[in-house]
Amino acid sequence: MKNKVIAIGLDAGDPVLIEKWMSQGYLKNLQRFKQQGAYGRLTNMNYYKAETPWTTFLTGCLPEKTGYWAPFKFYEGTYNAEDVQAYDFAEYQPFYALGNDYRVAVFDMPQSALSETANGPQILAWGAHSPQTPSHSLPKSLLRNINNSYGKHPALHRDHGDWWDEAYLTRLRNTLKAGIEKRVAICRDWLQQERWDLFLTIFGETHSAGHDFWYLSQPDHPLYPYKRGNIAASDPMLEIFEEVDGAIGKILADVPDDTYVVVFAAHGSGNNTTDVSSMCLLPEFLYRFNFPGKVMIAPGKVGTPVPPMVLFPKRKTWTGEIWQRKYDPNPVKAFLRSQLPTKFHQYLDRIFGAPKEDLISPEELRKQGHPIFWQPTMWYSPFWPKMKAFAIPSFSEGYIRINLEGREPSGIVSVDEYDALCEQLTQELHQLKNPRTGEFLVKKVVRTREDVGDRNPKLPDADLVVIWAEQPADVVDHPKFGRIGPVPYRRTGSHRGRGFLSVVGPGIKAGSSLPEGHGVDLPATILNLMGVPIPEYMDGKPLVERLVPSLTK
Repeated sequence: MKNKVIAIGLDAGDPVLIEKWMSQGYLKNLQRFKQQGAYGRLTNMNYYKAETPWTTFLTGCLPEKTGYWAPFKFYEGTYNAEDVQAYDFAEYQPFYALGNDYRVAVFDMPQSALSETANGPQILAWGAHSPQTPSHSLPKSLLRNINNSYGKHPALHRDHGDWWDEAYLTRLRNTLKAGIEKRVAICRDWLQQERWDLFLTIFGETHSAGHDFWYLSQPDHPLYPYKRGNIAASDPMLEIFEEVDGAIGKILADVPDDTYVVVFAAHGSGNNTTDVSSMCLLPEFLYRFNFPGKVMIAPGKVGTPVPPMVLFPKRKTWTGEIWQRKYDPNPVKAFLRSQLPTKFHQYLDRIFGAPKEDLISPEELRKQGHPIFWQPTMWYSPFWPKMKAFAIPSFSEGYIRINLEGREPSGIVSVDEYDALCEQLTQELHQLKNPRTGEFLVKKVVRTREDVGDRNPKLPDADLVVIWAEQPADVVDHPKFGRIGPVPYRRTGSHRGRGFLSVVGPGIKAGSSLPEGHGVDLPATILNLMGVPIPEYMDGKPLVERLVPSLTK
């Protein structure tokens, strides 16, 4: 039996935060849906947790099956990493690609692909955060018509800024609110046009707000006591979540009673413990590990008083701030570097002399058209062939690649040395300590290969995954390799491997609890509610069948 389903996702909508705000009287519509139906928590990957949730949701498969771990790909046989964007869906289609028997409408699903076997309108990258897919639609004219009728989302690709830029934060708050209003109008229009078997949309505004407004909202962030300006007089993150809560109420206001409504988050958010640690501290640590006695960025001395946090960055971008902290033994040149824009640093090299071996600058990478010029991990790439292990680009945890003989072009670590090196790195990483708190920086180091000879292309590019402790750090000490930092914080919110699921509809008992599930269970649950057979290849299971047994018949 076919059932109608409306599924609304809150991108990076953290269940801990949402449940707190619901209990405090905010987010009234989400609270009402929780009371009227079944609610439960979801877990997700505890590493690659920022990169994999949407692909897992779309395919119903874990990364081990799809081979998709991140939009960054390190190419074996080279020393290069590229931005490959979303999964290609060649092996596993989006779960809503159901053929002519089911009418589906998909609006602004991030990290997806247009599917010719999905029977209904599809619009991608209208307003999603980091959509990892072009702005396009099926039929092709649909996106243009939507933009002409409602306008473009004013925050699309314009939600990447810095916490110290009040003008950016103010503009972002306003554009997110404007985008939410447009989203409501579009969704209501589509729902009035037809009773879809599945209507799916995702609020990307919650993702953007979590990244940039976290420290303005949550008192346990290190920057919270120093927030300033008009934007800090309110809680802009709560404002955006309240706007989304109200928008959900408007979208669902006229939904027939026989419709199943699914509101969910595939992953959550928290204090950003990953950007600085993975993109800056880890590659510098590995440089010092490989070349003892040498430093490249933000040197400091263990045992001395910790300098204050960087509260007033001078540069327009975090990338510029980190590059400005590149070490130079000439104090005059180092001072001038700190005062002049990056584009003038080449002239300092001509006057004072350039190092024989150096990092590649973000400016040079930009000139080469490299899409990941802004990640400090890439600046160390000239040294990768000479390093036993190096950091590769990341959006979340720290990813370490071993320079293995027979796998890398200039591999210098033999197969016999691999295990010992992994163990040595793990021990050294566990000695990294945040001198501000006295806490160790590393929570866990995960090995991704049981056998050094395993060349399965669906394995992660990283050999080691560094899972950081729960508190952000802007400076780190190591007893052998010295102090790195302080450096400025980047985005103040980052992701957590947790989500939630709320289901309302026929046969769903009010106030009931769902069994704890996994993000990979979401597509199976939605298909089950629709009355669609669940493909055997999916790794997930439906989470509502125990509450509504008739759905499985």
